Amino acid sequence: MKLAIAGTYSVGKTLTTMAVSHLTGLPRSAAKTMRELLPVSVPGKTLEECTAAEVIMLIMRRNQERAVNESHLPGGFVSDGSSLHEWAYGTVRVLVGINPNESVDLETIELTDEIRFYGQVLEQMGIPAKQHAKATYDSFVHLPIEFPLVPDGHRPVNERFRSLADELMLRTLDELEIPYHTVGGTVHERLQKILDIYGFSPRMSIDEAIARAEAEYALIDTTGELERVSA
Repeated sequence: MKLAIAGTYSVGKTLTTMAVSHLTGLPRSAAKTMRELLPVSVPGKTLEECTAAEVIMLIMRRNQERAVNESHLPGGFVSDGSSLHEWAYGTVRVLVGINPNESVDLETIELTDEIRFYGQVLEQMGIPAKQHAKATYDSFVHLPIEFPLVPDGHRPVNERFRSLADELMLRTLDELEIPYHTVGGTVHERLQKILDIYGFSPRMSIDEAIARAEAEYALIDTTGELERVSA
C-alpha cells in the first residue's frame, strides 16, 4: 500500500503519518521541511521574503526529494504529504499573493505580469505532479481543517490560503480519480478509522503507536531558518 496523508497546514499530517507508520509497519516517507531547505537554497531569507522564482525552486526541491524517497520504498509507504501538496500551495499563491500573510489585503492582490507568468509555470508544474500522484499513490487519507492555524513565525499563510489549498487538493484528487477518505477527530479516532477503512493489521495498540509518534515528533528540530544559518 502506498498511502498519502493529505491536508493543508496545521491539520496534523506529520504526527498522524508517524503514528500510522508505527501502527501499520509501513515505512514513513517525507521531504525536508522548508526550515531545512531555506538555509541551503536561499540563505538569509525567510519563506515570506522569497520571490516567485525562489518559491518555484523550493517546490521543485521538495518534490524531487519526495520522488527519490518514494522510489526507495517499492514495497509501500505512508507519505507525509504528496507530490500534489507543494504544487497546490504554489498555485494558490497566484490567487492570494506570493506571501499571503495576515497583513496582506487578499481582496486587492495585484495580478502583475510576474504573477501571471508564475501562474503559467505552476500550471505546467502541475502536469508532472499530477502524473506522479496518479502513478504512485494507491489512496489518500484527507485530514480536514478542524482547528485554527497555529502561528509558527515561519509560514506566511492564513485561513483563506488553507481553505483554498484544501479545496484545490480535493478537486485534483477527484479529477485524477484517486480514492481518498476524509478522516477527522482525535489522533486515536483517526487511527481507528484508518484501520477500519484499509483493513490494516496493527503491529501494536493505537495508544502505543501514538506514544511512539509523539516521542518521534518531539525530536523534530523547529529552529527557524535564519537561526540555522547563524548556528
